[in-house]
Amino acid sequence: MAHKPPIDPVVWRPPPRPRADRRTTMPPPRLLPIGGEGPEHLAVDASGHLLTGVADGRILRVDPAGGRVAEVARTGGRPLGLHALPDGRILVCDAYRGLLRIDPSSGAVETVLTEAAGEPLRVCSNVAVTRDGTVFVSDASRRFPLHLWKGDLMEHSGTGRVVRWVPGSAAEVVLDGLQFANGVCLAPDESFLVVAETGAYRLRRLWLTGPRAGTSDVFVDDLPGFPDNLTTGESGLVWVALASARDAMLDLLHRHHPFLRRAVWSLPTALLPGARRTAWVRGYDTQGRTVHDLRRRDRDYHMVTCALEHDGRLHLGSLVKHAIATLPLSRAG
Repeated sequence: MAHKPPIDPVVWRPPPRPRADRRTTMPPPRLLPIGGEGPEHLAVDASGHLLTGVADGRILRVDPAGGRVAEVARTGGRPLGLHALPDGRILVCDAYRGLLRIDPSSGAVETVLTEAAGEPLRVCSNVAVTRDGTVFVSDASRRFPLHLWKGDLMEHSGTGRVVRWVPGSAAEVVLDGLQFANGVCLAPDESFLVVAETGAYRLRRLWLTGPRAGTSDVFVDDLPGFPDNLTTGESGLVWVALASARDAMLDLLHRHHPFLRRAVWSLPTALLPGARRTAWVRGYDTQGRTVHDLRRRDRDYHMVTCALEHDGRLHLGSLVKHAIATLPLSRAG
């Protein structure tokens, strides 16, 4: 697949109001303490246990029924996206070390991908794998490391990309010029890949099969918040976690010259826009239509960065909390 030219910069538009018939108040979730900060992404293994990575570099296995937590491995960095492979091993995006492969039976950590097209993976963010083993990885920003993620959103660098890697061959860039490329997931039939552009409030679609293969378009636009990780649900829905509602100051800033955006980024952290304490997830069908819009103002669980549908429940991860939240999907509307 040929290298794609940068995507046109996002044009600011006011966020739309969600349709009233789709909006449902998220029921109070049950919290599963995990003994670590920031279960940023979630995956499920063959035994039905949840997998997550936390800020101190540990990969954890969590029993969603009893809440028992076991350490699987340590990456030595900051694990983000995960994917459980058919052979029991786990692919892990480490923001600082690249794409890793972990053997949970021994805790062995193997580095499998650190660069694409001659450039390092600066913020290895999320991963999706097709049934034939093709790996898609998002590289959020080529300008800012993970701990300066706010800088990329404020400067609107547009340096994110999606990389395709077939084990045994060189990785190639299949989408470029993205506004903080974040979550990735596949359509149930693997006809397309969806990637979250956090800084552009949209989901972009890369066609993998059919007459449009190799081209991209917008899957969902004008989201009312910052999209983070994506997952494909057992029901066939694309789940997106909205880490925070849109910020009016940041929307306004994106309309001004990059010099001003860089100047604002240099201000003290206390003066920069911050995330609102909201738990918010949405579920979309394969046509990009809203099926679920679940939101809850919650001081106890917020900055939700992942929504994983499994066995009739919705499991939520967060960048800042010390627990995984879980709720029955049947009660979520």
